[in-house]
Amino acid sequence: MPQPDMGLADAVDAFVEQLESTLEPIVTSTLQRSPEQLRKDLALDAFNLSAAFIDCDDSHSDAELAAFIVALRQHFPDLLADDTTPTDVRSAGIITGKREWLNQPSGLFNSLVAADQSAGTAYSSVYYEHALRMAHTAISIDDYTSRFELSGVEKFRSMLLRSMKSGGVNSGASVATTGGPAAAAAVASPEEELPPERPLDDLLDELDQLIGLDAVKEEVKLVAALLKVQKLREDRGLPVIESSRHLIFVGNPGTGKTTVARLLAQIYRTLNVVDKGHLIETDRGGLVAGFVGQTAMKVSEVFDRAEQGVLLIDEAYSLTRGGEKDFGREAIDAVVKLVEDRRDRVVVILAGYPDEMEDLVEANPGMASRFPRTISFDDYNDDELLQIFELIANKQEYHLDDSGEAAVLDWFAAQHRGHGFGNGRSARNLFEASVARHATRLVKVEDPTDHDLITLIDTDIGPPVVEEIEESDEAE
Repeated sequence: MPQPDMGLADAVDAFVEQLESTLEPIVTSTLQRSPEQLRKDLALDAFNLSAAFIDCDDSHSDAELAAFIVALRQHFPDLLADDTTPTDVRSAGIITGKREWLNQPSGLFNSLVAADQSAGTAYSSVYYEHALRMAHTAISIDDYTSRFELSGVEKFRSMLLRSMKSGGVNSGASVATTGGPAAAAAVASPEEELPPERPLDDLLDELDQLIGLDAVKEEVKLVAALLKVQKLREDRGLPVIESSRHLIFVGNPGTGKTTVARLLAQIYRTLNVVDKGHLIETDRGGLVAGFVGQTAMKVSEVFDRAEQGVLLIDEAYSLTRGGEKDFGREAIDAVVKLVEDRRDRVVVILAGYPDEMEDLVEANPGMASRFPRTISFDDYNDDELLQIFELIANKQEYHLDDSGEAAVLDWFAAQHRGHGFGNGRSARNLFEASVARHATRLVKVEDPTDHDLITLIDTDIGPPVVEEIEESDEAE
């Protein structure tokens, strides 16, 4: 049998022992269990969780099974005897199908949520913390962590959080709001005093509150989970497969690329990828100079400002455009060099339209290997754009009546989707035009009520007019 990884054993022991100690005050009165039964229930949850995470990718390696045997043997000596081997576990089907256990919380966890809801405690958050530690440890055992494993952990994490929130339990992270700290925070210069590091659950919760972007949210969560697993392996002296942290964002303007980049910068800081986690935004104008030799210096200065943070290069594809005397390609070469030279100090995100970004990657042989992951930002649908319009309106203390809502939906339904569609920016433009029409209408009202002053109706929105599409100079 291979020498087992002891990380899972440590995580299982911490889960059982810490929860056993933490739950002692409520074990008989609230949970209505004997201390012996509680320990058995904790061990069973640890068994099922560990097995489920190993089963996530339907591939049970000898290393995973050896770690599982050592971690759970003391709790289940009849099932996992001293001479049990990975082959024995595999043949007995002990792990097979266990991933189904991640589809709903255990009875014990539900009891903790109910106890927290009744008494205003947070016992379920202790379970959550140690269960996630087991999860990340289990999927870190093999050298390569698959997408199935990362998705399994994220599915489990989200499920526990939903249960806790439905019971009014705080997971320990402050509640984030859409357009809150991430939106206001950090396009800061590195010289400014940085805000406190934010918990990962806080940042992922804020990500979840963004309108739409379901595929983007999943990708960002997988990036975060992979980084956490890599850190666990590094801490335990296990080999870590080198992987690029740089990204390409593709999509039309107004689809939330800058907002997500701000959040991602803070996630990278929380996971110790960078020390500062600030976001620096630039574009062709910030990188390309007009004279020989100056472009490389200009690119270097931008990277200096992004040191220990994230650099977002908007409309990066525009660097490939221009004539023979244009220095855009010199900027690309400089970016590729600094991406490699400062790979442990700066994370770079390239943003732009899909086809044009493909041309950019092909323009330099080093691009593809340094930017292997692309995240696609789809256009918002009509209902999502209505939500964005309402969010903007509410912040300015306006609201839509039923006729106004219908008019906004009609307006967005009439717009042509495709290259250059404005998305969130179109929602803001429509809101500003509607406010102007609202003001024009109200000046003719002799004594408008408060309701009149804050309510947008169909005539304020106006008839559907197809918005002229212009190429954007912003990633947002």
